[in-house]
This record gives sequence, C-alpha cells and structure tokens, in this order.
Amino acid sequence: MRRQIFLILLLYCTPKTAAPSTNDHFLGSRRRWKGTLRSRLLSDMDFDPNAAYRCDMETSSSDPSRHTLVEDVQGLGLGIFLCSFGVHILTTAGLLTGQTAGLAVIIAYLSGFSFGAVFFVINLPFYLLAYRRLGLEFTIKSLISVTMMSVLTEVIPFGITISSLDPALAAVTFGSMVGLGLLALFRHKGSMGGLGVVALLVQDTTGFKAGYVQLITDGVIFGVAFFLFPLDVVLYSLLGAVVLNLVITFNHRRDRYIAT
Repeated sequence: MRRQIFLILLLYCTPKTAAPSTNDHFLGSRRRWKGTLRSRLLSDMDFDPNAAYRCDMETSSSDPSRHTLVEDVQGLGLGIFLCSFGVHILTTAGLLTGQTAGLAVIIAYLSGFSFGAVFFVINLPFYLLAYRRLGLEFTIKSLISVTMMSVLTEVIPFGITISSLDPALAAVTFGSMVGLGLLALFRHKGSMGGLGVVALLVQDTTGFKAGYVQLITDGVIFGVAFFLFPLDVVLYSLLGAVVLNLVITFNHRRDRYIAT
C-alpha cells in the first residue's frame, strides 16, 4: 500500500511542463517514464481499465425480454387454463363467441360433436399460415396451446358442475378470462391459432390492432348467428365477445408482444 501511494504521488506531482531548456529528447523520455510508471501502478493495483467496458457490452448484448423455458411453460399453461375455463363457462351457459372458437362452438351445437374435437380440427389449416409468416416457434406453441385447450375443455366438466349461471355474468366472466388468457399466450409467443393468427398478421403488417380485427370478424360471425340462435342468446354472447376484445385492445401493445 505504501508503495502504491508513493507511485501515485510521484506520478501526479511531477511537473507537467519541462523547463525552457528541456529538449525534445528529454520530453520524450519523460513521457515514456510516466507511461511505465502508470502501467506499474495499475498492475500493482490489479486493475483492468477495460473490465467495466467489457462488462457493459456483455450486459447490453443480453436480451431481457427473452423468456426462459420455465417462464414459457408457466405463461402458456396459465393462458391455456384461463381460456379453457372461460370456454367451459361459455358453453355451460349455452352462449356463443367469435373467432375460431366461435365457429367451433356453433358447429358443436349444431352437429353434436364435442367442442374440443371440432376446435382442434378447425385450427389445422391455419398452422401453415402461422409457420410461413410468424415462424416455427410461434406455430409450435400455438399447436401445443390448441391441443391442450381441446383436451382441457373435455376434462374440466368432470371436475366442476355449475347448476345455475346468469347469462350476463357468464358472458363477462368468459370475456375477462379468455382475454387475459390470450394476453398470456401472446406474451409468450403463442396463440389459440385460427383467426387469431390472421388478426396478428394484420397487426404485424399494417399496425391495425389485433383487437379491432377480431371485433370485425366477430361481427360477421354474430351476424350469421342471428339467423341460427335465439336473440337473447346472441345478445349475451355478443357482450362476452365485446369484453374479450376490449381486454385485448387495451392491453395488447404491438411493440411488446408477438408480431412486432
């Protein structure tokens, strides 16, 4: 420590200007001597002047928005569960919805097939589009999400029985749960496939919000539903679809989630 203090004093107390009689050779020797002194001082202090710069570069090169596998599993799992439970509330109340799930619900009601089977099959054509425009990771996660939701919607009824359910409450609960579930899926580069992929593609290419795209497609689906189902069922279902899409519209930002 004493040696380091001596070197510091010697380095910074040495006059910075030479006497008028000092020649160029002396100035050059003095600069080399001070450089050697500074190098010895830094060596004694075991200090790397480039360490902070390298540390900063390494920190800035990391991507804080990149999710780990565990984060993806919990995020996708939460989203799938919320969507599945929301659909169970919807179908228990005998209501409808929009998007691909809405098409699956209508087909299930009219054909007698289970929602899970119809929902899985109806999503198959959209995976190729998702792969070409949104990548392999998004497609795989969407396939997993759709498959798991198809299974869960068949399993959940065995674990819960709802004897009475107000249709307005069912519509709001469905819209809130599925809206939050879709946000979780979007945040982890997944979706429920189908028309949701189209909505994300429109947002990706035009900046037009995915929620508004879904509102428009829902309008078409509900326009058809008016001719197939009772008026009160369609109106309550429309309430749920509006809640769902408003949740997405107000919370899904193009610069934070998928398709940016």
